[in-house]
Amino acid sequence: MINLVLFGKPGAGKGTQAAFLKEQYQLVHISTGDVFRYNIKNATPLGKLAQSYMDKGDLVPDQVTIDMLEAEVEKNPAANGFIFDGFPRTDAQAQSLDDFLAKKEMAVSGTIALEADDDELVARLLKRGETSGRPDDQDETKIRNRFDEYNQKTAPLREYYLAQGKFHSVNGIGSIDEITARLKAVIDGL
Repeated sequence: MINLVLFGKPGAGKGTQAAFLKEQYQLVHISTGDVFRYNIKNATPLGKLAQSYMDKGDLVPDQVTIDMLEAEVEKNPAANGFIFDGFPRTDAQAQSLDDFLAKKEMAVSGTIALEADDDELVARLLKRGETSGRPDDQDETKIRNRFDEYNQKTAPLREYYLAQGKFHSVNGIGSIDEITARLKAVIDGL
């Protein structure tokens, strides 16, 4: 079983590469954003709970997010493994994920950070913003603010996973096929 944590700044190519990894290794892709949207749209008990925090302008507690991810894992008992995209974002969340997986007699196999220069990522996102209609991809100041948030909150996970010998940095600059080949080399070596 392969369980991967995929992270990187906005525009690093996580979504593009997750689609490849899902097919190549027959993994279930769990995107935290997609899980939240599904639960809220379908008014599940967890979706209603998350919405109640969001309506007050509060952050959704980690445990609610963990409960949503656990439900997604439970829906796929025959999976060859999972790609966790957008979670964990903090050391506390990483520990919660490790604890949950341990209860299922599983573990994170490796974490892969797609690394790319900020200016390159800004250019990618602005180009994506021309066609996606996403307002957060059309304003360089907002894009750089998202990078700052990533640096402050998510980048420290590098140390958490380095301590476990599970952190892998992959150059996210190049053609999609070149980046895919780099990812495959890392995963095949796990």
